[in-house]
This record gives sequence, C-alpha cells and structure tokens, in this order.
Amino acid sequence: MAATTTPVDDGAIDGFGEGLHGELLRPEDPNYDETRAIWNGMIDRRPALIARAMGVSDVIAAVNFAREQDVVLAIRGAGHNIAGNAVCNDGLMLDLSAMRSVQVDPEGKTARVEPGATLADVDHETQAFGLATPLGINSTTGVAGLTLGGGFGWLTRTYGMTVDNLRSVDIVTADGTLRHASEDENEELFWGVRGGGGNFGVVTAFEFDLHEVGPEVLAGLVVYHGADAPDVLRHVRDFNETAPDESAVWMVLRKAPPLPFLPEEIHGEDILVVVPFYAGDVAEGENVLAPIREYGEPIADVVSPHQYAEFQQTFDPLLTEGSRNYWKSHNFGTLSDEAIETAIEYAQELPSPQSEIFFGQLGGAMKRIPADATAYPHRDAEYAMNVHTRWEDPADDNRCIAWARAFFDAMAPHATGGVYMNFISEDEGEENLAYGTNQQRLAEVKAAYDPKNLFRMNQNVKPAT
Repeated sequence: MAATTTPVDDGAIDGFGEGLHGELLRPEDPNYDETRAIWNGMIDRRPALIARAMGVSDVIAAVNFAREQDVVLAIRGAGHNIAGNAVCNDGLMLDLSAMRSVQVDPEGKTARVEPGATLADVDHETQAFGLATPLGINSTTGVAGLTLGGGFGWLTRTYGMTVDNLRSVDIVTADGTLRHASEDENEELFWGVRGGGGNFGVVTAFEFDLHEVGPEVLAGLVVYHGADAPDVLRHVRDFNETAPDESAVWMVLRKAPPLPFLPEEIHGEDILVVVPFYAGDVAEGENVLAPIREYGEPIADVVSPHQYAEFQQTFDPLLTEGSRNYWKSHNFGTLSDEAIETAIEYAQELPSPQSEIFFGQLGGAMKRIPADATAYPHRDAEYAMNVHTRWEDPADDNRCIAWARAFFDAMAPHATGGVYMNFISEDEGEENLAYGTNQQRLAEVKAAYDPKNLFRMNQNVKPAT
C-alpha cells in the first residue's frame, strides 16, 4: 500500500475508516471488486483500500490520510476516464460516485454539480428547465473528469468548452483544506482546474453557467457507404468552414453496427457516419443543414427533431462499460485532403468491429477565447480526432494497440501538435502535447497547491522547482 517502504499502521487505517460517513472497503469485502471496476475493461488494478465518500468531510479525511501515510491516492468520479487513473494498485482509491447531486437555479441559469454525477444526471435536471451546458457525447461519462480535461460536445461551437462555462469550484487541496476557486477567489487555482486535470486537488462541487437549449434540437445520423467516404468527408469539411456556430457536424469512420435503420446486408461493412447537430431553432436548422442531408446517396438519413437529453444518449449502446479500450488523439486546424486520405486508409484496416475514427468539429465560440485564458490551450483546433480502438479479447491487445499507434503517427504531420487530454490512454509523453504552451504555468500552480505531487494519478504535471 505504501508509496514508500514505510508500512501503514493498522490503527491508522481503523481510525480512518471509523471517521468516514461512507464505507471503507478492503479486498476481502463483498463490494470490493464491483467498486474497483471502471469503464475501460483493460484496467484491472487492486487498491489496498477504497473509501466511498458521502460528502466533503470524507474527501478531506481521505486526502489527509493519503498525505500523512504517504500512500498512492487515486480519485474516481464516474470511472469513465480512458487511462484508468481512477484506480491504483496497492494505494487508496477515493470513490466519489455516490456524490452525484445536481442543483439547478433556473432563474440564475446555473447548476451546482457534485463530482460523481454523469452527463445524464446533469441533462436530466437542467433540461427540466430547458437549459444545458456544453458536455460530452456519452451520457455515462463523468462530469468531473470531462470538465477538468477541458470538455467538448455538441454545444461547444455555440457556447464554448465545458471549462468556459465553469463559474467556480469547491476543491480540497493537498493540505486537506477546502477552497473555493473562481475568477475572483484563488484565481490561479481556478485557472489551473480549467483544463489542468486532477492535478490540484479533489473537486467536491462544480458551478456551471447554463444556456437555453431545446428541449428539442435537430440532430441525427446520415450514413454513407465506405466507398463514398473520400468525397463526402471533403464535402462536410468544406461545409463546416462557413457554417454558423449553432451547427456542428461530426464524422465517424467505422464498421456498420447492427442498427435497426441500416439494411442487414450493410452490417459489418465500412461506413461513414455524418452526425449533424443544430443548437438553435429546428426550422432554421433544417435550412442550414440541408446541404449535408441532400448530398450524395446515403444509405440512411435519420436526422429529425430530438429531445436534447435523448440525443445525448444516442451513442451509449456503442460505448457500454467493460470492453477493452485504447485511445489516441490529435487536433487539426483543418482536415487536409492528405489527412482525409490517411484516415480512410487506416479505416479500411480497423482492428475490430467496435473500433472507430471520429472527427469532432470544434471552432466557433471556443476558438474566440485566448489560449492562456484557461489551462486548456488548444483554441486553434477546428477538429479533435479520437482514435477509438475497442475490442473484447485480451489476446487482441497487441494488435489493436499497434494499429492505434501507427495511425496516430501517420496523422501527426497533418495535425496541430496538440492532443485532447481526456483521450490519452497512457503515459507516453502526450500530456506535454495536451498542456501545450500552458505547461510551465501549470507547473507553478502545482507547486503552490501540491508541491509533493500527492495528486499524481492523472495526466501529471510535476511541480515547478
């Protein structure tokens, strides 16, 4: 359990457990295996202790225990992070998944969100008032990890990144102190949590600005044969260059899943999925998105008005927990013809039926914010690419990972040099690409609030010396 050679005294463990409002689990306890399991099935780590926090006092107690006993500390929000940093071997796992309340102020258009909440939790509460904040695209994703890494989704072009809509946080820092951070209080700490990952403490509450969205939006899928991908990708790229901020059109290269609206003979074949979304008036969106829907000869077009919260769950069936996942990422200022050709080449060699390559359109509102305004630096990105490799059999690990790495390398000459932190699977130096020009300032904030690097189970920023 120890991060050093010093063993932890059993009395200290007993005292820690007795002081918790929540549970303290050990490997022999019945719920231990269920609690340590996270979304990515590749992660199989065994913490010595799991503290299931019920509130802020439990978080403070866990941080103090880890610091005083010099043990590795891993923080779990919803457990969705691809790298698996939510769980450690031998140390203390702080499980925040029971802290998932969402409190909406409909008049002030804000929401206060606990760190165990998922996107579905937030959407359910905010959409009751016709409000939303930019989040991701899979409703089981945790709000905490998504936000700390930057956060983007269907509303990003209209209202910015998730961190651009973060008004304040309550955060327990390495000394066990609960601090409030905002533009007016602990400003450098607030700057750091907006894209600096979990490097500075345990956030116990996020306060978000909300915007009027839906409840009905125009969105859906337009599916093309893989052979049409080169032409359609170029068409969508050209459309996106002049599209309004309310429009977001994403592109996915993959094998056709057995969806009910796809002909059976297409299942398992190469396809391109174009995903148009319009954040404004539905009738206006019909006109704006018409050039996307009227182009070429799609296999299927299932774009229609949807409840926003419902559309946020569209891809959940393809992203269930327990599968093995390895991801890579690049940002792009534009999708050149050469980048498109390379992506199609590798898409024809996808290593598993569940794997995919997606290009999420960014730009718009998020691009008009200076690169040093928040810790998230990549304001020049028009697209974020996820090399989403996903499979079931551990025997396929080497083959699937090798494909992802090769594709990542092949796309590098066409990319900006930045990557999206939440899409990094392992510590291969990519965190330097994720933090970019803000790396040194992050190291200085780290030195101020976590000089001994207690919070290191993350895309780590080492304290400045």
